[in-house]
Amino acid sequence: MSPHSGLLFHLGMLRFAGPDAVAFLQGQISNDARRLAAGRPLLAAYSTPQGRVLAILHLLPHSSGVIGILPRELLAPTLEQMRKYVLRAKVRIEDTGERFAVAGRHGAAAIEAAGLTVPDAAQGYVESAGVGIGRGGADARFWVIGEAALLAARGLAGNAPQAELVEHDWRLADIRAGRAQIYAATREMYVAQMLNLDLVDGISFNKGCFTGQEIIARTQHLGRIKRRMMRLMLRGASFEVGQALRLADGRSGRLTEVVRVDGGFEALAVLNVDAAAADGAAGGEAAGNVAVTDADILPLPYALTQPA
Repeated sequence: MSPHSGLLFHLGMLRFAGPDAVAFLQGQISNDARRLAAGRPLLAAYSTPQGRVLAILHLLPHSSGVIGILPRELLAPTLEQMRKYVLRAKVRIEDTGERFAVAGRHGAAAIEAAGLTVPDAAQGYVESAGVGIGRGGADARFWVIGEAALLAARGLAGNAPQAELVEHDWRLADIRAGRAQIYAATREMYVAQMLNLDLVDGISFNKGCFTGQEIIARTQHLGRIKRRMMRLMLRGASFEVGQALRLADGRSGRLTEVVRVDGGFEALAVLNVDAAAADGAAGGEAAGNVAVTDADILPLPYALTQPA
């Protein structure tokens, strides 16, 4: 059965507009914002000065300003936090509200059927007939942004009654791609490398200073990351984002993403790299974690390497 595609109501968008928008983002996010100026989409973390991730942003170089896609529940706190750093920069940061919508598409067929241009791997992002289309990674998924009515007219909005299925299938695809997400329940818990952002082109280590850069760079240069995000198959009554758990092999951690599938739940969790390592308290998982006796660690599409 093909994954469901359509509007992603659990996600919202911030727009960064003005002549200093890219320069402002360069000083705030973990990746090199100059790639946006070259017309490339970007994955990046936005962190506290202590290096703890506040949000993960999928940034698209839209003609009206850089569009940042993130969970709707984080729009207001992220907007409030970022505005503190605007100072004299000529940049406006705003919630796009209901005027703009974001859809997710698995594969290019529907985009092509709508008569729109599909960005290739070299382009990464294009705008066609008022619709912005960005590649969502290496797994042939696409972000589609634009006015909600326009997306509906082009047949890209999906069916409203299937909204929960659209969200489920998009989040499941993120899990299988090993793509981290931050929600309110996991905000400020992790340094970017714990979420594998260094392994999926989400961090630039030669771009210069940005908020949280000192801690993120120190974590990399220490040469060993004790906690990494892993993909799990869990069997049990119920699981939710933010839940602390301990596996039978001694690994402890916290769920960062989880969806129900046949036979249980597929999930991403930040866990000890070494089984039975005695560092569970480092991420706040030692107290109140749930023992999970029926779980498998599943492969990711990339290797959990340590810094060179």
